[in-house]
Amino acid sequence: MASAPASKDSASLADFLAVLRLRQALVALIFALVLITTLTVTAFLPKWYLATTKVRVEKPEGEVKLFQAQSNNLYDPYFLQDQFKIMQSEKILYPVIGHLGLNAKLAPLLGATTALPDALAYRYLVEKMLRIESQRNSSLIEINVFAQDAVLGADIANDIACVYSENRIALATSDQREGLAHLRQELEKQERTVTAQRDAVEKLRKDLNISGVDLNSRYSDMEIETLRQMQNTLIALRVDAIGRRTKWERFRSIAVEDRVGLVNSELIPDQNIQNLLQAWLLSDQKVTSLKARLGEAHPDLVSAVDNRAKIKEQLDGQLRGYQNALEISYKEADARVAELERLLDQAKVGQILSARERMRPFEESAQKLDDETRLMTTLKLTLRQREIDFQVPKKTIEILNNAEPAKIPTRPSWALNTTFAAIFGLGLAIGVALLLEYFDTSFRNVADVETRLKLPVLGVIPFQSDPLGVRSEDPADTEPYRVLHTNLNLTLKPGQPHALVLFSAGPGEGKSTTLHRLASLMAVGGERVLLIDSDLRRPTQHRLAGRPKNPGLSDLLLAQRTLDEVIQRDITPGLDFLPSGAHAGFTLSLVYAARLRELIATLRGRYDKIVFDSPPIIGVSDASVLASAVDAAVLLIQHRRNPQSMVLRAQQIFGGLKTPLIGVVLSQVPPHSGEDYGYYTDNYSYYSESSERKSSLAKTVPAGRDKLVLDESGPEGKG
Repeated sequence: MASAPASKDSASLADFLAVLRLRQALVALIFALVLITTLTVTAFLPKWYLATTKVRVEKPEGEVKLFQAQSNNLYDPYFLQDQFKIMQSEKILYPVIGHLGLNAKLAPLLGATTALPDALAYRYLVEKMLRIESQRNSSLIEINVFAQDAVLGADIANDIACVYSENRIALATSDQREGLAHLRQELEKQERTVTAQRDAVEKLRKDLNISGVDLNSRYSDMEIETLRQMQNTLIALRVDAIGRRTKWERFRSIAVEDRVGLVNSELIPDQNIQNLLQAWLLSDQKVTSLKARLGEAHPDLVSAVDNRAKIKEQLDGQLRGYQNALEISYKEADARVAELERLLDQAKVGQILSARERMRPFEESAQKLDDETRLMTTLKLTLRQREIDFQVPKKTIEILNNAEPAKIPTRPSWALNTTFAAIFGLGLAIGVALLLEYFDTSFRNVADVETRLKLPVLGVIPFQSDPLGVRSEDPADTEPYRVLHTNLNLTLKPGQPHALVLFSAGPGEGKSTTLHRLASLMAVGGERVLLIDSDLRRPTQHRLAGRPKNPGLSDLLLAQRTLDEVIQRDITPGLDFLPSGAHAGFTLSLVYAARLRELIATLRGRYDKIVFDSPPIIGVSDASVLASAVDAAVLLIQHRRNPQSMVLRAQQIFGGLKTPLIGVVLSQVPPHSGEDYGYYTDNYSYYSESSERKSSLAKTVPAGRDKLVLDESGPEGKG
């Protein structure tokens, strides 16, 4: 007896391959459906074209120092992350939308009949069309635009690069432009002050009648020298105060959300703020990475978002503190100027009360004119230096190429979709096959049948795609029935006639076809056989034999015809046939059980084997009545058709009868199905191969030796 099959928990690779072989048609069907569906959907998907332009972006070093060596810019991933966000911001994309009229061009893609609002066009552009990428350890940024119109995609990529370049240049020069504007305003104001002071000096000169006094002459006493030093200090403090006030006003005018971008410039040299910015960028990058992999409620993502908010709050607090520090510094400078002016005024008052009281107003006015003139000269020199610095070219960005319209679409990708479909289809097909195998409760092999039913397997009938078709002359096709015939003869008592019934649990399991071929083989083996079609509800044997079904068994049981009238003689040599009859609705009730036994007793004297084709035993009472009248019964089970519980129920029904159930026949077993079926189905081909060898030898041996070769193999092809 074959060994018991492996359980589902201990399945091996051989079992896995056997399942795939068994369900290869299903696997191929699912795989083909998935592949064809994917290819069909891919063919009808809209075509997307990719346009790419590259830009090289350098991190600015702050204000350019004239006549100083400039250090090379280093790769800064945080700076590039900022540029990715800037390129996708409304500040860059809104002008692009306006330049190219994307409001109207993108409307058909969203099913709109009118132009889209800027916000909706911006969202579609960012989410569906724009992809910003950068090569690792490189300052090169790729602007990738996917569009259904290749020309439009190239135009969008080029315009984004141009707008971003202009924005970068404007940002790099904005501080210097504003600084120059403030210096020019201060210079104009100082020029007006100098002019007014010169007029005041000339008026005093006229009033005091000192037209011959040299304004460049100075007194040599200690007090006058002290006043001169104080005046010089006052000028320096005023220049410093102007610078501090300009820096404070510039920082105050910048929006709060834009101040983060100034941290790395020289406008905010505070190291603590720079450290907080780097920490915030790292936390923002972590949140972006987690959002791509985790859900909104995931603890790691929630923790990362809270951490980013805390760092941002600290950074905003530091920036507010920095603004307050600028304001305090500016006010302190103004206070120093005011205090020095007060002290200078007091010193001047003391000088006015001195012996030179008459000349003091004129000297002070002349000194003030000199101070204001020097301040004006200082402002002119500073302005000229800043103008020269401003004229130095800024090379913080370079557009490396212009995007060209793509010739072939990038999306959908036939190679990617086909590969994915093949992998997914194969995985799905194998999964479905394994799932069906797991939930398949039918008998899986011969050992399983014999273990559960406690009955021997008398025969295994291989799968036949057309069991009613033309029969092959190959001995391998008849060998399964020879094995079944032999096992039946070994099981039954020899030397006496027998009445047998072949039944199944349900309809459509190949019982009639198997019985018809078995009866024909019995007759060929030299036995007198009578085949009785007792399936009165759905008779089949008359079609297999090519004979009429009327008159038949129902006419005989109703005493309307005699036995000789209903038996059809020699449908094949040694085989007689008793059809079912044509009485609609006739059933084998217990009323006919005695008459059926009498019929079998009469037939025993005429035939060696009387075989009955029975209806299914579950749900039909005819089979039980028929089984009670015969000598033995054989249960037929179709491979992988009905669950074990159904077959066990059929056995239980038959167990209540006195007729012995002598064995089981397995039908429609696929060749090479693995398990212990292979012991039967694979070996049947041995005879076919012998036949081929005989045919080959017959062509090579002399004609006189043909008889010898055939005799060696025997009349039934047995080696």
